Amino acid sequence: MIIGLGLYTFHFARASSYLSDQSEACANCHVMEKQYSGWLKGSHRTRAACNDCHTPHNFAGKYATKAINGFNHSLAFTIGNYPENIIITERNRKITEDTCRSCHQDLFVQTPRKKETACLQCHAGVGHGNR
Repeated sequence: MIIGLGLYTFHFARASSYLSDQSEACANCHVMEKQYSGWLKGSHRTRAACNDCHTPHNFAGKYATKAINGFNHSLAFTIGNYPENIIITERNRKITEDTCRSCHQDLFVQTPRKKETACLQCHAGVGHGNR
């Protein structure tokens, strides 16, 4: 019975989609529709999927992040404890910031105040369209 319930939940939650790199998986939950819609209109759509910016670029880091976020999201959605306006966690902000700096390294070296200023401070809407 427990295995059956687990398999039903896995299927109902479309959990297998989260193992992929398809950005559509991020919009499985209605609270992410705004971010997904913004990404579809944003400048990074042709260059990066959600995982390219929001997970580390190594196997262990990527799937550890997916597991942590999946657990946190599942818990929040199950008990209804989440804000309608999604707020990125400090851990996920650091991952995204590191990705910005990695992909745009050639621009970053030319940027004044590069250590104390976060990319997302000025470019908050880049990945998800204008904000």
